[in-house]
Amino acid sequence: MFESIANSLEGVFSKLRGKGRLTESNIKDGMHEVRLALLEADVNYKVVKDFVQHVTERAVGEEVVRSIAPGQQVIKIVHDELIKLMGESDTAIPFKDGEPTVIMLVGLQGSGKTTTAGKLAKTIFSKGKKPLLVAADTQRPAAVEQLKVLGQQLTVPVYFELNSQPVKICKNAVKYAKENAHDVFIVDTAGRLHIDNELMFELKEIKEELEPHQIYFVCDSMTGQDAVNSAKEFNTQLGFDGVILTKLDGDTRGGAALSIRAVTGKPIKFVGIGEKLDRLEEFHPDRMASRILGMGDVVSLVERAQQAVNMEEAHKLSKKIQDDTLGLDDFLMQLQQIKKMGPLKEVLGMIPGLGNKMDGLNVDEKQLQRLEAIIRSMTTAERKNPDIVNGSRRQRVANGSGATIQDVNQLLRQFKSMKKLMKHFKGNEKGLKKMSLLSKGLPLGKGMMR
Repeated sequence: MFESIANSLEGVFSKLRGKGRLTESNIKDGMHEVRLALLEADVNYKVVKDFVQHVTERAVGEEVVRSIAPGQQVIKIVHDELIKLMGESDTAIPFKDGEPTVIMLVGLQGSGKTTTAGKLAKTIFSKGKKPLLVAADTQRPAAVEQLKVLGQQLTVPVYFELNSQPVKICKNAVKYAKENAHDVFIVDTAGRLHIDNELMFELKEIKEELEPHQIYFVCDSMTGQDAVNSAKEFNTQLGFDGVILTKLDGDTRGGAALSIRAVTGKPIKFVGIGEKLDRLEEFHPDRMASRILGMGDVVSLVERAQQAVNMEEAHKLSKKIQDDTLGLDDFLMQLQQIKKMGPLKEVLGMIPGLGNKMDGLNVDEKQLQRLEAIIRSMTTAERKNPDIVNGSRRQRVANGSGATIQDVNQLLRQFKSMKKLMKHFKGNEKGLKKMSLLSKGLPLGKGMMR
């Protein structure tokens, strides 16, 4: 995400680092390029103007001019100002005791409200709550059916009424939630292709009936300033408590994420970074600023690893390493855990120093599938002891998996290298438990990255 602005800023900072000494003149030249980079990223004009002014005022001070590494200091200032621009982290959902917490999702048609409702329900369910999804979008064909399908996938009930009005549906949903001990219910409202009086009247009626504890504006981050302008209008007419940005993984510019807090004064609560229902993340401005500046995002990387790694399996794995009985089934399990962490390019982009270098790099996600196919084409004995896989067996495995002998050979070499590396950790069980495939040598061979 945000590849274009990240690359533009990296070019600016490279020039500044090349200066033997920073002066007010070359700082202003650099800030001029920063301004162009932000405008090209579709950041709000006033936001850009204020941002550049704040950075310039700090950068021309004595602190920078007398710095040992002035170029790095400018990067630090830009980093700090980006965090201020996106606001303090505010991801908490204020749940109410003794009554259902009502969350209302609003936004334009096509912004991803219904899918976001499902993702938010999954997030809330993981916090030990009992959510209810409410289908109050009676305008869009199949909206109710889409929410019902999502509810089935999540095993979260969906309240709906056919041939009814949104306000009546919401009123009855409150009664249903109380009778069935639901402590949170999420209302999926209708949208339009544009803001109109009919839409706002309907949403105001629902708001008056429900008195929601939280209203979240859901918007497509890829629409840039259109999303920001819509957010401003919704906030003026309806008012909301936070923003959920969807499709952030496909947003190469970042205009909405960098503008929306400054324009509306409301925090970005969550971001959607994929189509799957577990791809809703809390928004942390400091982590996003680090990603934009190519500093990586180690905290989010560790959090994803913790969610993906089964500690019981990690304990078994450490025992096998100690006993030198590691097999390809274990290797396969580690590959599956890596896949749970999200798209490989995105995961690699969180590693410090790699963020700005991932643009234009083709990371072949299908290579993981090929590796799985090769391993699954082996017999139980071959997976347990890969050393027995001789020439004829390799040919059989290649034929069975649709791979080449070279692919099979590469996998076996990588597995041996991984086992050799792991031997250095023998005797350190605690360290072994914490190891992930990333630290052991993820199979990024010639077939994986180009």
